[in-house]
Amino acid sequence: MTNKIDLHANPFYLTDEDIRWVEETKENMSTEEKVGQIFCPIAPGPDKAALQDVLDTLHPGGMMFRALPGKEIQGAQRYLQEKSAVPLLLAANLEAGGNGVMSEGTYFGYPMEMAATGDTVHAYHLGKVSAAEGNATGCNWAFSPIVDRNVNYLNPITNVRTYGDDTDMVIAMSKAFSKGVQEEGMAVAIKHFPGDGMDYRDQHLHPTINSCSAEEWDETYGEIYRQLIAAGAESVMVGHILQPAWQQKLNPSLELRDLLPATLSPELLQGLLREHLGFNGLIITDATPMGGFTNAMSRRESVPRAIAAGCDMFLFNRNMAEDFQFMLDGLKQGILTEERLDEAVTRILALKAHLKLHLRQQQGKLVPDEAALQEVLDRKEFKKWAEDAADKAATLVKDTQQALPLNPVTQKRLLLYVFGDEWGYFGSGSAKLFKKLLEEAGFTVDVFDKEAMRFAYIDIKRADIVKQYDAVIYYANIEPASNKSTLRMEWNWPMASNMPWFIHDLPVIGVATGSPYLLQDMPALKTLINGYTAAPAMLKAIVDKLTGKSEFVGRSPVDPFCGMWQTKF
Repeated sequence: MTNKIDLHANPFYLTDEDIRWVEETKENMSTEEKVGQIFCPIAPGPDKAALQDVLDTLHPGGMMFRALPGKEIQGAQRYLQEKSAVPLLLAANLEAGGNGVMSEGTYFGYPMEMAATGDTVHAYHLGKVSAAEGNATGCNWAFSPIVDRNVNYLNPITNVRTYGDDTDMVIAMSKAFSKGVQEEGMAVAIKHFPGDGMDYRDQHLHPTINSCSAEEWDETYGEIYRQLIAAGAESVMVGHILQPAWQQKLNPSLELRDLLPATLSPELLQGLLREHLGFNGLIITDATPMGGFTNAMSRRESVPRAIAAGCDMFLFNRNMAEDFQFMLDGLKQGILTEERLDEAVTRILALKAHLKLHLRQQQGKLVPDEAALQEVLDRKEFKKWAEDAADKAATLVKDTQQALPLNPVTQKRLLLYVFGDEWGYFGSGSAKLFKKLLEEAGFTVDVFDKEAMRFAYIDIKRADIVKQYDAVIYYANIEPASNKSTLRMEWNWPMASNMPWFIHDLPVIGVATGSPYLLQDMPALKTLINGYTAAPAMLKAIVDKLTGKSEFVGRSPVDPFCGMWQTKF
């Protein structure tokens, strides 16, 4: 099967000398070392002993990092490269800025924010910033852009992480983002094949379904992948997603009960991605501890079958030593052939050669020095680009009550309700900054305390709230994140005491910096602003527009009315 790989062609474009390094490196590997190249585990953190344990257990071909302080992640990646005979692919989820790899990196904005500007330059800038800051830490592989379509507004994982639901918009923005990344010498991984955003469920919890007909898929998701592949996408991340129409078209004998997620489907990996779309690059699974993968079959079988089906790299582990043994056992049992293993390793090494990692290793330049971190964080144009994108993206969905702009002199007293926005993995804690910006604009702001007011608020008089406040803002930063079943407003117990029962008595304004579908839960809301991202630049832009300092010019890349007539008034 290795003769199907053209290392001179898109996306590798290797020289004869590069190819010689690929072949010689592969030939000098033991079977165990080849198997190790397939694995891309998640980094355990900056501790060198823990990192060494991963190297000793798996001999991996790559590793993926969650965000850490810049010096810590740079030090960890330097250690890994120094201890690896074959240079590593070091990846991060660079979806919304450099904050995807280092905690002090630029929080630029989610893809849907870029789409709301209508101008691809902002997606290009997002790619440039993400890759430049990633490069400074030693990262060389972006697990982005997300090229899914957010067709189903109930989907809890795609949402603002996408460029919307329009095929042409997704193509244009994703191409621009990829150009920005690749100009910085970093590889992209377009995801999540065969396409998320149709289902209302999360593939982190169970396999989900892309329900397009074969023809519709080819015109939408297929065209997106076709265009991004032609533009030079180096890798494709495959989701734990079924595409029944194409699976049964390519293999009519398949019953629905026999369909497997794309990560385990030869029909989708080899028939659709390799043959129909002509993809010559590297295929990596999405994270394999996800329920969409583990639900399909026993892990003893699924580990080698993912590679046998056509994936080249295996992302994350349940137990490193066990997964490594499962892969070796699959090779001994014939589930995975030596030929398929060699093909996978060839593509992994080819991507490394494409990035010139073998040459940079010889020069001692795989990871920059510490000065590179501060240098990239000091680049003033990055902040300016983020501010420009936010200014062009903030969207006034509706203002049928003509409540805007708010005047901090005549409407000084605000009541602020906060939804979502917890600190930590599932939120950014941005409401504190939003409140601060409102106060700096001249407002006094009271935040509704749902615990203190749990029962007392049931008995509050209309006359009291009208006397006490001039306007009310519902701030909802309900962000997509793995393992959530829904991105909905969660009302306070008892009797939804934080609902806007006074909506006909005071100006009530919705501000959504996460999911743009606030109206599904607040259809009576007459004023809604969508910001798509809770980044500082966006919060500043929203406050400026709330007070009339600048105009709203953003256009929604999705239907914020959720297809409901009652949300439009």
